[in-house]
Amino acid sequence: MDKKKIEIVVPCYNEVQNAGELYLEIQKIINNFQNYDFGFLFIDNASTDGTDNLLKKIASEDKRVRVILNNRNFGPIRSPYYGLLQTIGDAVIIMSADFQDPPELIVDFIKKWEEGNKIVLGIKNKSKENKLMFILRRIYYFLIKMFSEVEQIGNFTGFCLYDKSFIDILRTLEEPYPYLRGLVGEFGLKRAEVFYVQPVRKHGQSHNNFYTLYDIAMNGFINHSKLPLRLASLIGFSCSFISLLVAVIYFVYKLFFWNEFQLGLAPIVIGIFFFSAVQLFFIGVVGEYVGAIYTQVKKRPLVIEKERINFD
Repeated sequence: MDKKKIEIVVPCYNEVQNAGELYLEIQKIINNFQNYDFGFLFIDNASTDGTDNLLKKIASEDKRVRVILNNRNFGPIRSPYYGLLQTIGDAVIIMSADFQDPPELIVDFIKKWEEGNKIVLGIKNKSKENKLMFILRRIYYFLIKMFSEVEQIGNFTGFCLYDKSFIDILRTLEEPYPYLRGLVGEFGLKRAEVFYVQPVRKHGQSHNNFYTLYDIAMNGFINHSKLPLRLASLIGFSCSFISLLVAVIYFVYKLFFWNEFQLGLAPIVIGIFFFSAVQLFFIGVVGEYVGAIYTQVKKRPLVIEKERINFD
């Protein structure tokens, strides 16, 4: 009887200090599972610190290790998703290379998968990262769960085991800029959750900055909620009604107290700045949706590969 295959996907970008150590750590864990065949898929986002050479060395010594080297840095959304689509296992585990996704949870993931779950999520209910960042993330998860039209999973960053049936669904979507966390809740496959405390990075610094975090957050809202657009309409109607009401009141008041009533510049200036701010905010919201549509229409590939190793 052929053994089932589990492939571990590790997206990398400038992780020369972590990638090799993570590979060895995972080796120790999977050696305890004799009833499965394991494979690795490292997808490198055009690292500049020698990560690509390290991955080539690992792949030359272990033919179970497959490597994709991207032509350039395609970002933290497209590259990991593309890596998932290239897998060949009965199940896929995707995890970051920086040890913030604890490798020892692989044991719990496989156990939950063996129980019949198609998706096993790693949920970080606590974190040793910056407290302010953890609080901001929790606020974001709360807001997207409240506003989304489909179920959203709080404190889930992508660390997960996916059954082949879920990966096959992803292959049919042709998503050029996916929000993978939202797709997990949208399709409704049977799933389980494994809770953990997120440790700090083992080596180096995070490559995420304000823009990448904002991009991921907005991608979630745009893909799974029309509420911001509807808020624009509702607030626009409300402001219009209030403005008309205030104008009528001022007009009537002026008719009755023509000489005594002086409007002054303050209400005019405040009103102009307030309505300008509201308009600019919702023009930005509409712009996000238009940008998402533009990305979908272009139908560009998720990544362009420079090299594949051990895929023959």
